[in-house]
Amino acid sequence: MSVFTTVTSDQLQHWLKDFPLGELLALQGIAAGITNTNYFVTTTQGRYVLTLFEKNTLDELPFFLDLMTHLAERGVLCPHPVARSDGGKLGLLNGKPAALVSCLTGRDVESATLGQCAAVGRALAQMHLAGQGFPASMVNPRGDVWRDATAAQVRSKLQAADQALLDSVLNAMPSFADLPQGVIHADLFRDNVLFDGEQLGGIIDFYYACDDALLYDLAIAVNDWCVQADGAPDLPRQAALLEAYRGVRTLTPEECAAWPAMLRRAALRFWLSRLYDLHFPQSGELTHAKDPQHFRRILQVRMDGHTPLTA
Repeated sequence: MSVFTTVTSDQLQHWLKDFPLGELLALQGIAAGITNTNYFVTTTQGRYVLTLFEKNTLDELPFFLDLMTHLAERGVLCPHPVARSDGGKLGLLNGKPAALVSCLTGRDVESATLGQCAAVGRALAQMHLAGQGFPASMVNPRGDVWRDATAAQVRSKLQAADQALLDSVLNAMPSFADLPQGVIHADLFRDNVLFDGEQLGGIIDFYYACDDALLYDLAIAVNDWCVQADGAPDLPRQAALLEAYRGVRTLTPEECAAWPAMLRRAALRFWLSRLYDLHFPQSGELTHAKDPQHFRRILQVRMDGHTPLTA
């Protein structure tokens, strides 16, 4: 797992004195996540998730916490940050920025059903609509500048065939600036959505959220929820997710035409990040980087297929 900042019950009890949450009953580390440290916190008022941010600065974090508050108050199933008595949502704990959010029900799924894919599509569209009124903005930290710089860094580490694939994708990448823009989750993988059976518990981990093309968020989700092990699309799951999304938010003709290229952009983003983690491991991060080949296979399939959505 990621860097783990140890928090004792005594330390947390002292930190919680400014929150109207009663007495601390239990503190349990969550053995998951890539970047941040997480604990389940149980008090006499309920159950919460404590996050200690290992990389984000105090200046960056209000965007994410305010976004979750904005979305939760508009009916989106996501964690609701807990405010202190003075209204603040962020503090320092053991030298790290820390925040508490409500604890959602359910667990992530390894293999999604058609109904779960549909629920994800509806929830994503609802989030996109609710986010249109959010006043703050955040440049995508994994956008075009990051993509080009990371591609240049990893290229020399690749075999000739992978270099050729990378160059081909980059050379054919269009601009998506004219597509509908807004706040996106940017990491809506299966491990960031909770289900209790077929019932959606909520969307978690908004700490890659930013402003970008809404279609990009949809492509990221489809590339994880609706693909087979060999990278080929799982067409029934894909149809369920897209139909449910479009039942809430209509895609423009320009978005439909851009769909194949956007699927490639989404696959490239995660191929590059996994390549970078593999070849340039950072101290204290995951000891076993995720396999880049998974998204390499998805990207190759997306390069071979060019079927746009029908408007």
